[in-house]
Amino acid sequence: MSPDLAPAGAHPRRPEGFDDFVRSRGGALLRFAYVLCGDAHLAEDLVQEVLARMHPRWERVTVMDSPEAYVRTAIVRQFLSWRRRRAAGEAVVAEVPEPAGLAEPQQRVLARDQMWQLLAGLPRAQRAVLVLRFYCDLADGEIANLLDCRETTVRSQAARALARMRTMLGEQEGAGDG
Repeated sequence: MSPDLAPAGAHPRRPEGFDDFVRSRGGALLRFAYVLCGDAHLAEDLVQEVLARMHPRWERVTVMDSPEAYVRTAIVRQFLSWRRRRAAGEAVVAEVPEPAGLAEPQQRVLARDQMWQLLAGLPRAQRAVLVLRFYCDLADGEIANLLDCRETTVRSQAARALARMRTMLGEQEGAGDG
């Protein structure tokens, strides 16, 4: 398996230096940031800013058990604290595609777009919890450690996020009936 395709928790080899780390894991970090924020340019900014902060102290980072996990944590925290907002909002899809119709490529694109819309409608902390749980497949305890909170907070944020997404889906369905 190529190091770039390795799951979030897998570490096929420990990079020798900062440049090696960026070359070998940069793509995976960008994908992670993209799923977290939903914007390719913002994802690049997040990763670039975190890596720029890590560079001067990279030797201290590499002695940790998992340098990549440390960098991912920094990306999540940077995303949660980022004050800059996008000027343009995302449009909401009017109708939810039925799962049975996902065999068609355009249906898969619509379903993916709708998921982005739902995630974009969540507060940042709730979105981070869902990304860490469902995209990175982390347990509540790991998420709590990453976000520096309790497991009960992770569970309540996830429950609130999923409830909000269900409400948004219901609103979309109601808007399509009119």
